[in-house]
Amino acid sequence: MDSEGSRGIDGGKKVNGRKRFIMVDILGLVFGAMVCAANIGERARAMRLLESLKYPLSRLQKILVDKGFSGEDITEWVKDNFDCIWEVSTRAEEQKGFVVESKRWVVERTFAWIGKYRRLSKDYEFYENTSESFIYIALIR
Repeated sequence: MDSEGSRGIDGGKKVNGRKRFIMVDILGLVFGAMVCAANIGERARAMRLLESLKYPLSRLQKILVDKGFSGEDITEWVKDNFDCIWEVSTRAEEQKGFVVESKRWVVERTFAWIGKYRRLSKDYEFYENTSESFIYIALIR
């Protein structure tokens, strides 16, 4: 899947090209990043991102995700492989309009930090691995 120049279209999110996935802690420090074609599903990439982490996440108790990552299959997979809770962040049903979902702003803030770098503001890279490397370099700075 991580081939050179791979691109796709995600009709639901109206993304043409590639999508970025990151896993951060509560401070916004990145555990892992993955860049892939936009037509690959969120749950499949989340599973692959978790598998690719270089160190065990033994102290991890809960992974908070948005609605795009919901599903019983991944919930059970995370429980079996990482012994932690896969929690989907949702807003209360009685609330209307824009509502900040709990802790979701941490990931959005990290994406904003990444977007400040000219080379990462758009998808200029030909290789997915190069784009991932520049994400790590930008966040080291």
